[in-house]
Amino acid sequence: MKNAINWFEIYTSDFNRAKKFYTTVFQCELTDLEVNSDRHPEMQYAVFPTAENGAGASGALVHMSQVKPGNGGTLIYFASEEINAELSRVEAAGGKILRPKLHTGDFGFIALIEDTEGNTIGLRAKK
Repeated sequence: MKNAINWFEIYTSDFNRAKKFYTTVFQCELTDLEVNSDRHPEMQYAVFPTAENGAGASGALVHMSQVKPGNGGTLIYFASEEINAELSRVEAAGGKILRPKLHTGDFGFIALIEDTEGNTIGLRAKK
């Protein structure tokens, strides 16, 4: 198994606010996908960019009334070249820094932030 994780979904209560947060902090564009679902007619979906070669994990922001965002579930770490670059954009984008950049020995560096929806996400860099 090359990569155990290949997809994630981050749930939102305010879809457009969450999209603005993630595009600002990670300086990337998310692609809106039209979802035609009889079970979830109100579902909104925006996909994070993927590597050109398709390597690595990808995922989406999702809004649907049956699922609520929040703290205490699975923690997703986003790859970073330099954590302080993303951290410098978090508060202006409406989020909170929960744990500043922290050295984790041989595993590199991490930081924890809270997005505009109350989800905790991590940042991870090798140096």
